[in-house]
Amino acid sequence: MSEIHSSIKQLDTPSLLLDLDKLNANIKRVSSFAKENHLQLRPHIKTHKSIKIAKLQLESGAIGITTAKIEEAEVMASAGIQDILIAYPISSPQKIERIVGLLNRGVDLKVAVDSLEQLKLLQKGLEHTPHSLEVWIKVNCGLNRCGVEPGKAALKLAQAILFLSKLRVGGIFTHAGHAYGASSKEVIKEISIAEAKAVIDSADECEKAGIPIKVRSVGSTPTFEIAGKIEGITEVRPGNAVFYDAIQVGLGVTDHETCALTILASVAGVYEDRIVLDSGSKTLCLDKGAHGLDSVKGYGYIVGHPELTIERLSEEHGVVVFKEKPNLKLNDKVRIIPNHACTVANQFEKYTVCEQERVVDSWKVDARGKLK
Repeated sequence: MSEIHSSIKQLDTPSLLLDLDKLNANIKRVSSFAKENHLQLRPHIKTHKSIKIAKLQLESGAIGITTAKIEEAEVMASAGIQDILIAYPISSPQKIERIVGLLNRGVDLKVAVDSLEQLKLLQKGLEHTPHSLEVWIKVNCGLNRCGVEPGKAALKLAQAILFLSKLRVGGIFTHAGHAYGASSKEVIKEISIAEAKAVIDSADECEKAGIPIKVRSVGSTPTFEIAGKIEGITEVRPGNAVFYDAIQVGLGVTDHETCALTILASVAGVYEDRIVLDSGSKTLCLDKGAHGLDSVKGYGYIVGHPELTIERLSEEHGVVVFKEKPNLKLNDKVRIIPNHACTVANQFEKYTVCEQERVVDSWKVDARGKLK
């Protein structure tokens, strides 16, 4: 029996619900910001992993997409999406072979680089092909994950690229993921300014040395609306902004009403001191913010029930506590805004697309991160 045109109350649980009106509003918010500030938009699709949503973003003004993995790039390329940045430093021979495969298919591919050793491996992997590869230098703006230090180290890498026949410099970018651990809007602003400065200073060093940098890109959801306004930045790459989630609400970036993604869960047990939902860690994930956010309470926000806290999770159970027992009974359904939409979407095979309480469509989560 088809779920289309049914009420969400008729769905089995847990289900991944996507509010179509909120999704479209979030896509428009990001694209309007980019247009108003004369920026290119390259959204990160690791949040939604959906060909359908990526194409909606392109239709709304995005010039291309960003991916975290080669698998994501391959899935998007198979759907005809051609302008792709893989924002991850690729170095293994197996993955470089797959980069060549994407180039063979005519994809306008860009790949992150952040070390001399990686450059040599990319050059070696491409030498037997007719292709050259556009590479973007990733700089570290404080997350201390991947990336060269800004300024002179970025210039050194750019100069090395000039001597490699199969590589060419296309841009400089960074990711201020540590903004997810910010304690206030003022701290987010400080991180945003530092993010933009890391890219601009690195690009300026290169251009003073005669190496043109055509793209200067920034991108986390908490920072893009600040860093993107700083003179010298040419592109933004927000990912989570397509959905938003409880972490973004905790940061003050948005509010619960804009969050497009929810989990539909059922009450599986009612007890004197707790309620159990049929959504545990395999649905909601054990994520309270990868970079230290303390403002998130519990493992998701139960819509319409701010008095409830999802205190703990086991694999299939969400244990909810309260100060005053709510009027919920066995098999009642609730909607949960996940803490981190990106990891939760990856747990499901499809989005159940709805308008308010009515199911209108079903979209595949095309590029799920499944182990082979």
